[in-house]
Amino acid sequence: MEAALAEELAEIAQTTHSATLKVHNQVPGGVHCSGDLYDAYRINLHSRIASRVLMRMGVCHYQNENDIYDLVLAQPWEEWFGVDHTIRVDVTAIKSPLKSIEFTTLKIKDAVCDRFRDMYGKRPSVDTREPDMRIAGFLDQRQFIVYLDTSGEALFKRGWRSETGDAPLRENLAAGLLRVSGWKPGMPLFDPMCGSGTILCEAAQMVQGVPPGARRRFAFEKFHDFDPAPWLEMKASFKPNPLPSEPTIFGSDISGDMVAMTRHNLRNAGILFDVPLKQIEAQQVQPPTATPGILLTNPPYGERIGVRGDSTLPEDELAKSFYADLSKTLKQRFAGWTAYLFTADLNLPKMLRLKESRKTPFFNGALECRLFRFDMVAGFNRREEAKPKSEE
Repeated sequence: MEAALAEELAEIAQTTHSATLKVHNQVPGGVHCSGDLYDAYRINLHSRIASRVLMRMGVCHYQNENDIYDLVLAQPWEEWFGVDHTIRVDVTAIKSPLKSIEFTTLKIKDAVCDRFRDMYGKRPSVDTREPDMRIAGFLDQRQFIVYLDTSGEALFKRGWRSETGDAPLRENLAAGLLRVSGWKPGMPLFDPMCGSGTILCEAAQMVQGVPPGARRRFAFEKFHDFDPAPWLEMKASFKPNPLPSEPTIFGSDISGDMVAMTRHNLRNAGILFDVPLKQIEAQQVQPPTATPGILLTNPPYGERIGVRGDSTLPEDELAKSFYADLSKTLKQRFAGWTAYLFTADLNLPKMLRLKESRKTPFFNGALECRLFRFDMVAGFNRREEAKPKSEE
């Protein structure tokens, strides 16, 4: 999602009229940008795609853990937070020659604590569950970077979700899928397997113009020099969009519980307009609008298909019949629509008997996934039926 995030950061700079926020290079798993501290507030408030906003404290070439300890010890942590704040340290490494990530993590924690002990005679406590401050270390083959996290809880936690299904999408992943699909507020959007409604909630907040961080707290609010006035002004300055007079976002699911959960989550997310929802099997759906739009969904795989039909059938047979029926529905009823299916099952196009026009790789946690795009061309089905049977 690096390219999508870089694009979003440039938009945030433009829409918030920040003269200081500059977007630099994309790196695996992130985007480098620069600005003042208020820009960190802006990104935390407005970014739908970022997981965290990390502030770079120091960088060095290293040969062993002592080099890392020295760099962390030299940082002015006391300018940012106090000895009474709790801390947590997380380290990510790519191709690092160091033997133990755990030991490196311990050295970073020791350096922060030793700095406070040297200055004040006492040290901050560690809290791995709900720390006030998170410190992040990143190692590659030669370089070490240490960051202070301005976000606190990961940004995909928007503060509205109280209920999820079996395998919920993270909110920032749903936002990334919406952006990569090219969907924009005003275009019809349909999720026929909506689960707990993450894609619908993200899209509905975008339609309404509600910043994703409007309903939650951030780590920077605990920084020593935090000034609440500009932050409150920033939160008050966004203008919600006029509410749509006609629905453009639609969802359905086979499970009545999931439909009820989506309804609940939309309410919690502060959505003030109607998002029509139906309990219906995905194979039975009809286009919700006369105007073609974007169908975007995270279809079930493996055990989750069992919910959708006869669970006495073997899983493979169940999947085959499910996708054969879904394919028929898409071809027969969704001419002119662009269908995007997000899945960890890389055989999906084969099961649908459709050729994708694009596939974008994503990771859902550690799971490698694809966003497959299918252009549902008018006349698709008539061509299929006209084929001699021997070709199939």
